[in-house]
Amino acid sequence: MPTFTSDGLTLAYDDIQPAGAERTIVLVHGFTSNRSEGWRRTGWYAAFERRRIRCIALDQRGHGESAKPYEPEAYQRDKLAGDVIALLDHLDLGRVDLFGYSMGSRVALAAALSDPERVSNLILGGVGERLLAEREGPGGLDRPMAKALLAEDPETIAEPMLKSFRHFADEQGEDRRALAACTAAASPPLDQAAMAALPMPVLVVAGQRDDLAGDPEGLVQIFPHGRGVTIPGCDHFSAIPHALTKAAVFDFLDGLLDDPFEGRF
Repeated sequence: MPTFTSDGLTLAYDDIQPAGAERTIVLVHGFTSNRSEGWRRTGWYAAFERRRIRCIALDQRGHGESAKPYEPEAYQRDKLAGDVIALLDHLDLGRVDLFGYSMGSRVALAAALSDPERVSNLILGGVGERLLAEREGPGGLDRPMAKALLAEDPETIAEPMLKSFRHFADEQGEDRRALAACTAAASPPLDQAAMAALPMPVLVVAGQRDDLAGDPEGLVQIFPHGRGVTIPGCDHFSAIPHALTKAAVFDFLDGLLDDPFEGRF
């Protein structure tokens, strides 16, 4: 298992290099997931390998085989984004394609905002217009998600969405104390003015029934070179492995999705 160090933490990653690879993509998984569950099991590793794309995926801090600090301040978004940039530096990579899902999309977007020259194409999965409505709130372990993760009995969790994340964390054998610290971190809202100045093409893709994300088109409009794709019939969890999501991502990387804002800026 290869590792690298970021901010004093040891983080795990995979680096799959098919023969003849001509481009590199870095994958950032979502909350309560990990690189194996989020990308390998859902078929993305194999899909990129078939396309001869070098595929690099990290376990974000607090997840999988990476370090698991228990202090909420360790999970501020700028630190998570810094882990992505540190991985690029560790592997001596210049520009890459960057693909995040759910929380991983927020981290990937923050990384692109911090160092836009390192990102050729940005793919944001499992997010949509609700991302723009997010406001900074108080951190702390009294947040509903943190309380659900720390509950002694998951059957006491009344909110279905919170219960689903708790069950998913348990199924993956994740460290719930570390995950609670992650969700307890306070991070400022993403800088919408900076988002509107991003130079790279951006794909926003989410399931039609993804109530956590909202409509991708509502987010796409903020990017100068944004494309949006809605996956019919899918929710937050079923969109990531779906063949139509893979088709949208590869069409985007191949330059086959029209830029709806071309010529406007």
